[in-house]
Amino acid sequence: MNLKRYRDFVIVLLALAVPFWFLRASMRDPKQNTGADRIIISIAAPIQYAAATLARGLSNLWGDYIYLVDVKEDNAKQASQIARLRERVRKLEALEEENRRLRRLLDLRQSLRTDVVSAQVVGKSTNDFFRVVRVTLDREARDIGSNLPVLSADGVVGTTLKSSGDTVDVRLVVDGGSGVDVVVERTGARGFVRGTGDESKYSCSVEYVQRTDEIEVGDLLVTSGVGRRFPKGIPVGTVTQVIRRDFGIYQQVYVAPSVDFSRLEEVLIVTTTPPEEAPPQAQRR
Repeated sequence: MNLKRYRDFVIVLLALAVPFWFLRASMRDPKQNTGADRIIISIAAPIQYAAATLARGLSNLWGDYIYLVDVKEDNAKQASQIARLRERVRKLEALEEENRRLRRLLDLRQSLRTDVVSAQVVGKSTNDFFRVVRVTLDREARDIGSNLPVLSADGVVGTTLKSSGDTVDVRLVVDGGSGVDVVVERTGARGFVRGTGDESKYSCSVEYVQRTDEIEVGDLLVTSGVGRRFPKGIPVGTVTQVIRRDFGIYQQVYVAPSVDFSRLEEVLIVTTTPPEEAPPQAQRR
């Protein structure tokens, strides 16, 4: 037990003395080194070199670690800034789109030459291709009856179905119970647009288009103004399919509505009988 204690003491003493001796011998003129000095230098030099190399490696490793930590923090800050900027851009784009939409609706309102009430869409059916929307009037109006024309900046939305206070249900033009008298803007051919009621898509058919009438895919259909129900010249839809048979009186025509109902937010409800002529804005379309 005593031998082990002495051995440990000797090892510790050598561990402390050898570096000191090596440093002392290294700093002297090599010509003055004794044999013992040269032996110590030859033994300790590789150890000192390895220790110095290890120290440099650890120092570099620590520096790299600190650098990576800083880079990670910078990346996190930049990612946060980018996310905030993207959100700001998204809000600005949404605001710009809303301003464009409201300007177009205001232009339509000023061109109609009839009394209208503006309203905001507040409810839709849970069905992907709903047929009725609920709107809230922007001001108090006591004369909102049923079957009044409802328009958006893009065209005909439908007609009022029922109202309660400042809330009005609107039946869309794609509903099977809707109908609008139209003309082909390009040729003047007459027809009657009726919703197909197809629950898998928004579509309408055009009834009473004579076989001899000129109509083709891509033609724009606008309100005819017949009966002075809808203002004249308002877009209703675009022809998507024309079927001409060798028999019968009428062609079979299908139409995609001009209004994107999934993005509908603001509407105008026409509360008085419109004039016979088309509004200037509709005439310029």
